[in-house]
Amino acid sequence: MSKRIFLFPGQGSQYVGMGQSLAKSFPQAATLLAEADEILGFSLSKLMAEGPEELLKSTDNTQPALFTCSMMVMELLKSEGYSADYVAGHSLGEYSAICAAGGFTFADGLRLVRTRGELMASAGSKEPGAMAAIMGQEEEKVLELCNKVRNEGIVVPANLNCPGQIVVSGAVKGIQKIVEIAASEGIKAIPLAVSGAFHSPLMQFAQEGLAQAIENVEFKDLTTPLIANVTAEPVCSGSEIKDLLVRQLVSPVRWNDSMNKAISLGVTQGVEIGSGKVLMGLMRKISRDVKVYPIETLEAFQSLKE
Repeated sequence: MSKRIFLFPGQGSQYVGMGQSLAKSFPQAATLLAEADEILGFSLSKLMAEGPEELLKSTDNTQPALFTCSMMVMELLKSEGYSADYVAGHSLGEYSAICAAGGFTFADGLRLVRTRGELMASAGSKEPGAMAAIMGQEEEKVLELCNKVRNEGIVVPANLNCPGQIVVSGAVKGIQKIVEIAASEGIKAIPLAVSGAFHSPLMQFAQEGLAQAIENVEFKDLTTPLIANVTAEPVCSGSEIKDLLVRQLVSPVRWNDSMNKAISLGVTQGVEIGSGKVLMGLMRKISRDVKVYPIETLEAFQSLKE
């Protein structure tokens, strides 16, 4: 019997105007957006609708914006009785997945991702870092490249996204060097526009603060198993998920392994919930047997129903 997974995007999927179509066409989404403004104490809704883009791209704003957008879509899916057999989220998206599966309330999740964004921004200022996407290479080759630049500072695989796309993260000089070496070997390496070395040991500065923030939130066991970034294995225990989220901050996102785990568990359909179509694109490179429907608008939801 075929199974469905709800997928939640992470940073990089944001854009000015995100979530606006749904807010205008679905009252519950508009209500949730207004609630986000009240919880945060500033107009997230205006930032999502009007930008400016540079402010929306700041990680402390991007994270609550993407989380809220995903939860707005979840309101629509829940109102129509849609459910999934599994959930998964890419990095920040893991918080959206946990909320969707009943792990914590929208208010707690929103405060948590805002804090996470602030801590990551602080860590990026304290320990400047960078990231780059290495294209067309296996993990073994990427590890070899990381090893070659160790004298320039730490560089590690951070996002193992799909076959032929691995993002590395680390010290600015280390990332610059790995891009140079890759080019000399005929390997495509693309520097990313990020404000820190996410999912690397350079995020350890933020880890203690995040652990404290997570400890202060009530986590319930999930109603739908989460395929976790850190382990690529299903988990439902609220206490285990707390630990995984703290580890996730400095550990690689094993997205390729996570999606292959979902496929091995019988998943044949995915629904990308929130802004953009990044996860749909990654799934196409992982397996053509899984159809992913990106849902951000009422119109896109109609295509899922059809």
